[in-house]
Amino acid sequence: MINIEKYSEQKYIEVADLFHSAVHNIDSSVYNCQQKEAWASTPPDYDFWFIRLNEKKPFLAMVGNRVAGFMELESDGHIDCAYTHPVFQREGVAGKLLDHLVAEAIQNNIARLYVEASLIARPFFESRGFSFVKENEIARKGVRLVNFTMVKIF
Repeated sequence: MINIEKYSEQKYIEVADLFHSAVHNIDSSVYNCQQKEAWASTPPDYDFWFIRLNEKKPFLAMVGNRVAGFMELESDGHIDCAYTHPVFQREGVAGKLLDHLVAEAIQNNIARLYVEASLIARPFFESRGFSFVKENEIARKGVRLVNFTMVKIF
């Protein structure tokens, strides 16, 4: 059973570790070790995550007492940080989180959602009605990463 709840400050280490684990468990044929480390450095910067999470207030997908995934919805419809713990991938966690974000957007009169999806997240967002807008190349710590701007209009 997956339950969605609002972020609570006590979970910041668990969320930061989930992010790190999700990135570092991506198949190396998709993102190499250097790219994964640039994206999610080891060890996680818990001070950074504490501040970020308290500002962004992501929604958490909970399975029992464990954080299985998280997504952030900004007031302009931007979805940031959409991650599922590797143990819970392909179990409906991301779908449940996105459904919740869509409901929140509609309730708050947000008519458009957009995201910068990674190579592995792009198919998920496409399957949920998001359209490709453009490919982006970003440099993080001197390492090149690619993501895709995608949009869904209600």
